[in-house]
Amino acid sequence: MQTQDKDAASNLEVVAEPLDGALAKLEDAIAKSQRYLLSIQYPEGYWWAELESNVTITAEAVLLHKIWGTDRTRPLHKVEKYLRVQQRDHGGWELFYGDGGELSTTVEAYMALRLLGVPASDPALQRARQFILERGGISKTRIFTKMHLALIGCYDWRGLPSIPPWVMLFPENFPFTIYEMSSWARGSTVPLLIVFDQKPVYKVDPAINLDELYAEGRENVRFELPRHGDWTDIFVTLDDLFKLAENLKLTPFREEGLKAAEKWVLERQEDTGDWGGIIPAMLNSLLALRSLGYNVADPIVERGLKAVDNFCLQTEDQYWTQPCISPVWDTALVMRSLVDSGLNPDHPALQRGGNWLLEKQILDYGDWAVKNREGKPGAWAFEFDNRFYPDVDDTAVVVMALHAIQLENEPLKQQAIARAVNWIATMQCKPGGWAAFDLNNDQDWLNLVPYGDLKAMIDPNTADVTARVLEMAGKLGWARGQESEVRSQKSEGRAWGPGSNGQELGFNSALSPQPSAFSSQDSSTHPPIHPPTPHPSLTTNNQKLTTALTPDAIARALAYLRREQEPEGCWFGRWGVNYIYGTSGVLSALSLIAPQSHRKEIERGAAWLVRCQNQDGGWGETCFSYNDPKLKGQGDSTASQTAWALIGLMAAGEATGTYAMEAIERGVGYLIETQRPDGTWYEDYFTGTGFPCHFYLRYHLYYQHFPLTALGRYRNVAKRMAKSGSD
Repeated sequence: MQTQDKDAASNLEVVAEPLDGALAKLEDAIAKSQRYLLSIQYPEGYWWAELESNVTITAEAVLLHKIWGTDRTRPLHKVEKYLRVQQRDHGGWELFYGDGGELSTTVEAYMALRLLGVPASDPALQRARQFILERGGISKTRIFTKMHLALIGCYDWRGLPSIPPWVMLFPENFPFTIYEMSSWARGSTVPLLIVFDQKPVYKVDPAINLDELYAEGRENVRFELPRHGDWTDIFVTLDDLFKLAENLKLTPFREEGLKAAEKWVLERQEDTGDWGGIIPAMLNSLLALRSLGYNVADPIVERGLKAVDNFCLQTEDQYWTQPCISPVWDTALVMRSLVDSGLNPDHPALQRGGNWLLEKQILDYGDWAVKNREGKPGAWAFEFDNRFYPDVDDTAVVVMALHAIQLENEPLKQQAIARAVNWIATMQCKPGGWAAFDLNNDQDWLNLVPYGDLKAMIDPNTADVTARVLEMAGKLGWARGQESEVRSQKSEGRAWGPGSNGQELGFNSALSPQPSAFSSQDSSTHPPIHPPTPHPSLTTNNQKLTTALTPDAIARALAYLRREQEPEGCWFGRWGVNYIYGTSGVLSALSLIAPQSHRKEIERGAAWLVRCQNQDGGWGETCFSYNDPKLKGQGDSTASQTAWALIGLMAAGEATGTYAMEAIERGVGYLIETQRPDGTWYEDYFTGTGFPCHFYLRYHLYYQHFPLTALGRYRNVAKRMAKSGSD
């Protein structure tokens, strides 16, 4: 990562007033973290760090290059060292840190090492083989692992589901089309329609078989889809019929479906070569083109392979592939943390970041427009380039980041925000919440088909994304005084708007946090802060925004969050691990939007966070809480999850005036004590979620900017309490 010049890092305001020891430590921790983050800003203005997943992404990239014959033009020899380092003492490879190893992940790592020339007799592979066989062998792996093995003859296509190409031809008014699948499933599945139809088996160098990984012996394998003895077996029966039709060459509209799939894939390639901004869609699209006979020198293939290269990282002796890249997300969250911790809103680093974000706003229609006929473009995506798949979560965070800073071209910023908020408003789902990428993408039966064994075929509304939208609404000017108007304004269609500037209106909670309310014996009570009412109307240029997020929309979202609260008081976290993430986000939203009407929910959520605090003062939650809800809020402390809990508790305090100060101060103490001399924090645990139970992420900036956000907000709380006490 490139280093920003020292001028930006030195342009920090240092509090000159005398501080006691504790506050001095806090100021020092904040300053060190700010300096670190400013030092890693790219010259173009963005922040971007590694997005880590499990080793299957790299293993599948190795397989892709072997199939295309491009392995000798990449430093794949370094992958061997990477895989060896990632293997654990038990012989397996992990889905996430500390999970004890996972079968499919281990099989794919084993496959990659064999493709790289490591013999089965290697001690590392012998340990891996024992791990695999003890867990049932290849026959017990997931569908996508078997598919990759089938491409090189290490599994039989008979054991994989059929995906008839004619699904591409369903009209838009049909009960099911490809647009009922989540964006990530759609981007991966359409190219696989081609691959599963062609059923290619490629010769690779070195040629391998993995017969040693079949627990029952390769000769005894039954290449068929498993049945469960319930109504879902109907999908297996249908698959049998599809296979019969394939064998008899009676698949209707096969050629038309394949041509439609090919056209769809080609149309969705970015100029940079990416497909969907995620490696699975990119690898699968390249596999589809290979099965259709495209030449490796074809410009489309060349660009696609280069895009995969752009997702790779390397050191002197290791080389690996990221599942995705997150510069927009990283940039917006870092900017928020810097403002929250006291950096001037017009600081040069923030201006560079804000201008870069404005350049990344997507002004093209994407797949979202198939089901959303009202929205106009204006959102942001996660990655550098992903014009077909912007998302609500990124867009809301970017809006909040831009709103908190001052740019030279404020009119452009305000118009960009208006366009984004309008788009978000049209993405609200029928139950009242928001999903990540699509509108009303909730046909849950898709997760029951044999192909959907990752249970990630749809993108329904979730509490965490909904909370982000409501937090954005609060930051832009939905005042506490307007809360009572939610019901009365429903029939009038009135709404809110961002006014002129967050700091002028008193809504920058990063600079002026407000107090919290829940029953706790260690709480400290202060009057809740009620910000001034924002400007009641917007300029003519922003007139469309005034009818975007109506009081009815806000009320529906609040009702949705109320329904989603768990009996313990927490909320589920779809995109972060897990209930700590979800609860923090919802409390941050409710404290701004509905502190009075949802006071009970706020109190219950905050009380749950207090109960989950670890003895060391931090908070942590294992990814296994997705598998077993009894593990909600339980796990070793991490910097990122501790920060989320603190952010949630302080938001709860802002809502009603009662802070759990003992818990908050212990959490702040944990962050200060675990900060390293260079201003950074470190954690091994994965706290980001791709697919619950099946795919997790480790954002390398999460444990930098979230702690800074928490410390910055705590400083404001502490100073206000000290001032209140002196008065």
